[in-house]
Amino acid sequence: MQDTTTQSDQILSAAGKSLQVQREGGTHRPGDSIGKGSAGAKRKNWLKRAKYFAGAILTILVTASIAGVVLDGIGFTGVMMVALAVMAAAFVFGNYPKVKVPKRTELKQGEPKQMVARTELWLEAQRPALPAPAVKLVDELGVQLDALGLQLETVDQSHPSVAEVRELVGEYIPETIDNYRKIPEHLRSEDHVGKSADDRLADSLGKISGELDRVTRRLAEGALDDLAIKDRYLEYRYGGAEALEDTPK
Repeated sequence: MQDTTTQSDQILSAAGKSLQVQREGGTHRPGDSIGKGSAGAKRKNWLKRAKYFAGAILTILVTASIAGVVLDGIGFTGVMMVALAVMAAAFVFGNYPKVKVPKRTELKQGEPKQMVARTELWLEAQRPALPAPAVKLVDELGVQLDALGLQLETVDQSHPSVAEVRELVGEYIPETIDNYRKIPEHLRSEDHVGKSADDRLADSLGKISGELDRVTRRLAEGALDDLAIKDRYLEYRYGGAEALEDTPK
């Protein structure tokens, strides 16, 4: 009976490792999340999966315990069935529920943090269909969206820049990528009116990235001015470094 229990523990441990591998996506995929917003949404999804998995394990073990009491032990066959049930639960909840990819119409809805997370998740779902230069730009857009999302949380939602960001994020980015994806794959690298679709996509995403940077800088101007004013006041009030060194201790 002790050997059976030991074997059961080993199988349960292997199932736990299986779930961990599934949680990490099977193999390490660097840069899977393009920003903190999408990474946070995925973490929430994994917490949900972990809760479901824990509930399934509890149910399996309670059922096995009851069966053991009623049948005066479940034997080796019962232990194997429990182990298989645990491994099946690890597989199921290591893959489901999936992270929901937002629809295009949802990208500019909600609070800034939600808007950023949705857009990053949507962009990640598009990456496999994009050429390498565009994928690199999408990753850069993720970083920009993270910074912009933090700024928008402290900005009045009636500020003109907020509407501009929603237009860039909710319309220009998805329209650009959707227009590209409508082109048959074998035609994307061919020149058309001087440029290929691959090149035009990279150029368009580069322009959007530049516009997001401009908006970010414009939103930061107020904070930069406030910091400069505070710095000048402190210098006037307390003097520079030399004045501080001369202050009696």
